[in-house]
Parts: sequence; C-alpha cells; structure tokens
Amino acid sequence: MGVNLNGVLLAVDAGNSKTDVAVLAPDGTVLGTARGGGFQPPLVGVAEAVDTLAEIVGRAWRAAGGPADPRFAHVTACLANADLPVEELELERELLGRGWSRSVRVHNDTFAILRAGLDEPRGVAVVCGAGVNCVGMTPDGRTARFPAIGKISGDWGGGGGLSDEAMWFAARAEDGRGAPTELARALPAHFGLDTMYALIEAVHLGRIPHDRRHELAPVLFRVAAEGDPVALALVHRMAEEVVALSTVALRRLELLDEEAPVVLGGSVLAARHPQLESRIRELLTERAPKAVVRFVTAPPVLGAGLLALDEAGADAEAAERLREHYAA
Repeated sequence: MGVNLNGVLLAVDAGNSKTDVAVLAPDGTVLGTARGGGFQPPLVGVAEAVDTLAEIVGRAWRAAGGPADPRFAHVTACLANADLPVEELELERELLGRGWSRSVRVHNDTFAILRAGLDEPRGVAVVCGAGVNCVGMTPDGRTARFPAIGKISGDWGGGGGLSDEAMWFAARAEDGRGAPTELARALPAHFGLDTMYALIEAVHLGRIPHDRRHELAPVLFRVAAEGDPVALALVHRMAEEVVALSTVALRRLELLDEEAPVVLGGSVLAARHPQLESRIRELLTERAPKAVVRFVTAPPVLGAGLLALDEAGADAEAAERLREHYAA
C-alpha cells in the first residue's frame, strides 16, 4: 500500500452547496481528498444526507490508499444545517453508526471557517454567505453560537436576505409606496427585464428560479457604491448585524476587553465591498475596540482539518503542515 494509515483522521466540511473531505495523517499530512455535492438533511433526511457524505468519504479514503472500508482514529465533521446542539448529537449518532470511528465530533460548518482563520482556537467568526451566522471558541473548549435558522431565531441578512430586502424596497419604489431608488431599475435589468413588475412576475411564476435571487446581492452593493441612499442603508444594516453578532459572541466568551480576532468569511464578506467593510470596522472600533478584523479566504475544509488535529492532540507543527498544504 505504501501509506501508513495508523491514527489517520477524517476532516469533513459539508456546506449547503458542496462537500470537501480530507484524510489526514496525525502529523498534518494530507493523504487523500474528495469533493461532492451539498449536505442538506432538512430536504432529504439525516440518513440519506449521510449516505451521500459516505460516498465522498469513500473516495477520499481510496485516494489515500486505504483498504476496503474507511477506518479513522477520529472524525471531525463540520456540517451545514447542524444549527442546534440537538442536531449535532443526532448527526454524531448517525456518523458513529457508520463505523468509521469510535471517536466522532460534529460542529456547525461555521466553526470550520472560524478555525481556518485562526492561529489558535480562540476568536469569533461571522459568516455571511447565502445566510448569516456567528460562532466563537476559546482554547478551553468554551463556545458561543446562535441558532441561525432564519427569521424565527432573529437572523437578518446574508446574500439571500439582502436580495429579498432589495426587491422589497425596489417594488415599493416602482409602485409609489416607498422612496425612489435605483434598485427599481438595476434589479430587473440584471435579468434582462425592464420593470420590477416583470421581475416579480418572473420570480413568482418560476421563470427565474428561487436560487437565482441570490445574484441580486452584488447588484445591491454596486448600487450602494454609486451612492443610492436606500441601497446604502441596507448595506449599513448588514454591517450592524455583523457587529452585533461579533460583539455578543466576544462578550459571552469574555474576550471583549482583550485583543481577539474577529474572522469574517462567506461570499458576501469575502468580496470586501468597501461600504460594508468600512462600516463594520467603524462600528467595531466603537463597540469592540480591541477586536482584530481578519478576512478568511482559505477553504473551510482547512478549518475542519485543524479542528481534527486539535481534537486529536496534534502539535503546532502538524497544524502548520496542513496550512502549508492548502496555501499551496
């Protein structure tokens, strides 16, 4: 076989749209990887979602030179839709039942992005992609998190939420119920349409798929950058949400009064929109002046791998070796 598989670790980052898996040696060497589709237990059920994950794990195991069935010293799985501790426990039980390892730890996938942006497991991350979420951790195992399951848990924003808000204001601007805004022209123009009425009709009747509404978030940021007050107000509200999440998480972890990283990730934040970034920095300076802002662009599976190494008791050299792999 040529590969020492003693003590190997499995790291999983399974988001809504894609899944990355890495098989790691205990010294941080990447032995095999694989990529597959998204992880969506709410749509297909836990067992079927893990069936899909198992196929990807099998490919990574074979790429590492493993024999018949995957076997690992420890499994770290950072999974989308593991938003509540009870959901993490259910997923842990399902993974344990697959027989991959007797040691399994499930995290919400936001923890992967957090760990990817940290030199040590200490700090807070806000992820703003299709939705928005925030988590934090400290080396002694304490965590801060939010339910992050939508409006019923107090969430606002993310790419999907911003797109919906932009359409709301644009619709009201066009029919006279709201203040004028360039969004009323720019949003339908993105889809080659002339009016918000035409866009509303196309979305309602399914001619424009629901998922494509996320394309409107960059349009919102472009209109805001051109000085439109309605669009800019939405961008500033997104900044308020990011800072509110960050500040609460820092306070819960008793990090508010000491220097601590605030990692920003996800497609909306990683795009580094100037109006959003400058407002976030301004508000953090007021409310958490010792926070150190970082943007993470490394793949989240790196964070899952670092968590696996943390949980296996690996040394700093192993973590650095893994970082170098993904940096390359």
